[in-house]
Amino acid sequence: MTPVQCRMARAALDWGVLDLAREAGVSTQTVVRLERGETLKQPTLDRIREAFEDAGVEFIPANGGGLGVRLAKRP
Repeated sequence: MTPVQCRMARAALDWGVLDLAREAGVSTQTVVRLERGETLKQPTLDRIREAFEDAGVEFIPANGGGLGVRLAKRP
């Protein structure tokens, strides 16, 4: 997950930094550091990504069209 993907995912969910921090169980400063492009420990990134995925975000890898995110279809 890149800083841009993090911001895109928050926008898709209409989440602020505080919302993401609460859902992922991290500090708001951690989210800010991620979005500034600072390096975080892998377990922290995993928690943030898991929070997004639990909320329905799918991360799209670079596949010729560039990195991205989308909201998953819900049954």
